[in-house]
Amino acid sequence: MTGPGHHRDSAPSGLPVGDLPRAGLPTSDIPTPTSALAIGAHPDDIEFGCGATLAKWAAAGCRVHHLVLTDGSKGSWDPAADTGELVARRMAECREAAAVLDGAVEPEGEGAGSAGSDKDLGRENDPDRVLFLGSVDGELANGVEERRSVVAILRRLRPAVVLGHDPWRRYRLHPDHRAAGFLTVDSVVAARDPHFFPGVGDGPHRPHTLLLWEADLPDHVEDAEGFEATKVGALLRHASQWQSTMGIAGEGTARSEDPSTDAFGTKVRHQLASHGTLGGFRVGEAFHLMGDL
Repeated sequence: MTGPGHHRDSAPSGLPVGDLPRAGLPTSDIPTPTSALAIGAHPDDIEFGCGATLAKWAAAGCRVHHLVLTDGSKGSWDPAADTGELVARRMAECREAAAVLDGAVEPEGEGAGSAGSDKDLGRENDPDRVLFLGSVDGELANGVEERRSVVAILRRLRPAVVLGHDPWRRYRLHPDHRAAGFLTVDSVVAARDPHFFPGVGDGPHRPHTLLLWEADLPDHVEDAEGFEATKVGALLRHASQWQSTMGIAGEGTARSEDPSTDAFGTKVRHQLASHGTLGGFRVGEAFHLMGDL
């Protein structure tokens, strides 16, 4: 492969498109974990950061959990928007998107993907599929009480793998993404040791792997071929973000016929192809892997 370039185009959620910096020869494809917890700052961040990887693991039998840290109440360009209604809507969109990644719902306008059905998964009423911390959008803090709440979830769900924002990515603009990354990393440390928050949760828990998306130095790639449509389909469930985040013309438009929807899908697929090249794959999602937890 050719050496890393220096050009980065803008992409959904600020993810890099084009050549990425490298931290040595990347590893690839950890064994499918029994369970995984993805922690995102906003209601659509998980799908942007690791949607194809979660879909691949879910199809192979992994129990996937989502933790959304903020309420998404700033996610509208309409100054007259009812923020209470927006929060409720975005929570519903999170649940719909998670069901797409789990394979319980087909990704509209993008084909059925490669996952199974809700009869296979039995998770349509699972309260742990998507969890919400409820911090105010734009005001997320990596504070003691926030860490206590995340530690309680880690110790209760006991995921083998945790995924989240890379807090060390340079020049990160959004404060919630920085805070979410450090909150995730610091909570993984606290969850593993008995003298952090004693009595919180079901005893200490140490995941075996932490994968950080939007990585400043990606060193691990998950092969995501066959799950491109599932990732795009899950993202399209966040219809409240079509205009502001995805550049899609308007809500309610037929997804398969809207040129701006096609353009958004093309951009996501381009990003997946770019990430895949780091690991020699046609399609992939890149992370920084931390395995010595």
